[in-house]
Formats: sequence, structure tokens, C-alpha cells
Amino acid sequence: MASTNQALQQPASERRGDERMPRVLVVSDIRLFQESIAALLGRDCGVAIIGAANPAQASAIAAELAPDIVLLDMTRPGSLDCAKRLAEQPASTRVVAFGVGETDDEVVALAAAGVAGYLRNDAAIGDLSAVLASAMRDELLCSPRDAATLCHHVAVLSRDGHTQPDGTMLSKRELQIAGLIDRGLSNKAIARQLGIQATTVKNHVHNILDKLKVHRRGEAAACLRTALRGHTPKWAGSEPPSDRGPLTS
Repeated sequence: MASTNQALQQPASERRGDERMPRVLVVSDIRLFQESIAALLGRDCGVAIIGAANPAQASAIAAELAPDIVLLDMTRPGSLDCAKRLAEQPASTRVVAFGVGETDDEVVALAAAGVAGYLRNDAAIGDLSAVLASAMRDELLCSPRDAATLCHHVAVLSRDGHTQPDGTMLSKRELQIAGLIDRGLSNKAIARQLGIQATTVKNHVHNILDKLKVHRRGEAAACLRTALRGHTPKWAGSEPPSDRGPLTS
């Protein structure tokens, strides 16, 4: 279901008197997810479902429909890149991610991508309703642990601001691996992508964290992206490999 159907295109005012309901676009490449989540949202969360799209078409459809919220399935390969593209929509459109894993790195990566809210894998429909309402108020609803993770990340980026991490301190292979970390690939997925052992990738990741003086993978990718902004890194003689893995650590 790449575009809206007629039943989902009712103006919000027709769904609840004169009160304007948040307009939501559901994005997933699994049609069953699209339809079931849309049905749950429309029934239990007080929102107007204006359509559904797969990730490849999401940016174009979001630009056409201008939803208040894009609800994005993060369980599929390429989801982080899709989140980044959707976050470039006008400021009135917020991206809320669902199906987010349990690692701190994922929360940091989503924050860096520009999402307005997220839901863990174990979230219930009540959690979804609360996160959507929070996003509409331009607030981030998260656990105390996630709040601490994000604050720590900001502190790392702000620390020693006069000596920002320099991407040239990394080798070509380390730059390549850092780019794949930024795209959400796990050590095993990076090893498969590059045709090397997972233990070799682990050693490279340790070196990257040590050189950039950070503690987590997501922090390393964010610091390096900041340091190299406006510059084109050399990815071992080629363009960065495409995203072929889920957002995991």
C-alpha cells in the first residue's frame, strides 16, 4: 500500500467534530504492519491516519501529504537512512520510530538522525499514544536511562570543544567501519560486508573508540560525522557501502 486509500483520506475534522486530530503517515515495507498499525492508531490513539507508504516512497508521499507525524518501522534494513531522509521534511512533520532495540547506541543514532520520538520493541498501544501526544507537543518521552544516555552524548560532543575529533586520525579501514556503524550495521554485518573476521571488526571498533575518546559506537559515529561535516571522507577508495543491516550494535 504505497499511497493512501480513500477510507484513510477523511479530513481530521470529519473524524472528531471540529477538533483537529494529528495526521499520521505510517511507513513500513511490511503491508501487514501498515494496515494493522493504522487500524490500531485510528481506533485507540485519537489520530487521523492519512496514509501508509513503504520506505522507498516515504519521503515523496510525506512531502505530498504533509503529515504531522510519520510513524516509521525501525525493524527493517535501511531504516536509519529512511529516518534521516524523513527528518529533512518541513519542521511541522515529526518522525516517530517504533520497533527500536534495547541498545543505547540506537537511541543516540535516532537522536542524531532527528527523530522526535521512539518506541522500544516491547511498547504497548498506550505507550504509542503517549509518545505521539508528546511528539505533537515537541517533547521527547523517554526513560530516565535514555535521558541520561542522551545527556552523556551531548556532554561528549561538548567536551574539549576546542579540540574536536579529527577524522584524519583514523585509518582508511577505520573510516570505512565508522561509516558502516553510522549506517546501523552490527560487527557481524560489517564483517560480512567487508569480507573480514568479526574479531577484526571488533578490534577496529575498539581503536576507533579509543582514538575518538568516546565509549559507545553511536557516539563515535556522531563525533566523526560532526568532525567531517563539509568534507568528503575517503572510504578506502570507494563510496560508502549501502546500508544492508538493521540498526543494531
